[in-house]
Amino acid sequence: MKDQWREKRDRFEKRYLAKPPVNEPREPEQFLMQAPQGNPLLLSHTLQELLSKDSVQVELIPEKKGLFLKHVEYEVSSKRFKCSVYRRYNDFVVFHEMLLQKFPYRMVPALPPKRMLGADREFIESRRRALKRFINLVARHPPFSEDVLLKLFLSFSGSDVQNKLRELVQGVGDEFMTCRLATQAKDFLPADIQAQFAASRELIRNIYNSFYKLRDRAERIASRAIDNASDLLIFGKELSALGSDTTPLPSWAALNDSTWGTLKQALKGLSVEFALLADKAVQQGKQEENDVVEKLNLFLDLLQSYKDLCERHEKGVLHKHQRALHKYSMMKRQMMSATVQNKEPESVEQLESRIVEQENAILTMELRNYFSLYCLHQETQLIHIYLPLTSHILGAFVNSQIQGHKEMSKVWNELKPKLSCLFVGSSNMPTPPLSPPEGNFFSN
Repeated sequence: MKDQWREKRDRFEKRYLAKPPVNEPREPEQFLMQAPQGNPLLLSHTLQELLSKDSVQVELIPEKKGLFLKHVEYEVSSKRFKCSVYRRYNDFVVFHEMLLQKFPYRMVPALPPKRMLGADREFIESRRRALKRFINLVARHPPFSEDVLLKLFLSFSGSDVQNKLRELVQGVGDEFMTCRLATQAKDFLPADIQAQFAASRELIRNIYNSFYKLRDRAERIASRAIDNASDLLIFGKELSALGSDTTPLPSWAALNDSTWGTLKQALKGLSVEFALLADKAVQQGKQEENDVVEKLNLFLDLLQSYKDLCERHEKGVLHKHQRALHKYSMMKRQMMSATVQNKEPESVEQLESRIVEQENAILTMELRNYFSLYCLHQETQLIHIYLPLTSHILGAFVNSQIQGHKEMSKVWNELKPKLSCLFVGSSNMPTPPLSPPEGNFFSN
């Protein structure tokens, strides 16, 4: 049985994998991906190695054309390629499509949605962040990082980048057609690959759900810090407004004129410290957005791309394989029926020819199915390589809290001595503020 499988596989390789791309007469060695050394199924990368592959910045460049139409352009800067290029959202879309076409069995992160009209600043900024996460995940993905598609997208400065991207993929075939190990994938897979796939999928689904909740809580914490900043700023402004009040005192309150004047002066000066407190709170909120929430979003994007890949495997390769098998069984029944009924030799030969073609189609689907599982095995390893990012995220969160509370505590301590003049006794001598009695402050 194994010998028959290998014989069929060898025929497939000779027929399909030894041909150069359409309209490009070059030797197979020039376009087939090289087989890695050692066990090709295992990835040897560390998280630090992946993160150091490249760091790509995506910045907004608003550009207004015409009277009403506003286009958004992005400056995409690659540390690895040491260059900056300008890209529109549609350039990212074509790049994403070409990646899926060339690497259908790999984790291709999703793009943020396109919003045609009424895109506010918040949406535009959110999309910029999502595009930055997308391109960094792609630039650090082992197969993508070495592919010409990525290099062109990050370094080509011409105006027709979309056509150039399409030309690179046209006639070349997907990774199954260009990888030397594609038809040998079954030989490297563990015997229980289907059980491992099911278990990994369940585990990563659970990890995704937990990280989704963590991200939501981190967003709320960062949002509260920014809301706190707004409240502190308004609190200080109200104290300043109270201290700047110019309404004259009535005659019956003239005896306390000096006291009120002193209080007003003190209240007016407190707005500076409250503005500083607000600034510190904003800094903490922004830091948590960038160092905690964005890293959680990055990992969630990666996990979502794994979930999408699992669905493509089930709905794509497996479904096509099942359809091919069903079609083959129908042809075999037709062949048996034609033989029993003694039909014309020509019609029987045509049916035999169609059965042979269908057998080749089934073999192709089987080979693609094993190669898809081979890639899934590697992509699962990639997810686990990224898992230590959790400690980076927690470290950033703890450091942000420590630094934020430390800086705000310093301002509060500097503010406290300035409150002494607010508490003046009958002898016009400052007295410390009294603590409220235990129990309910407002009890009768």
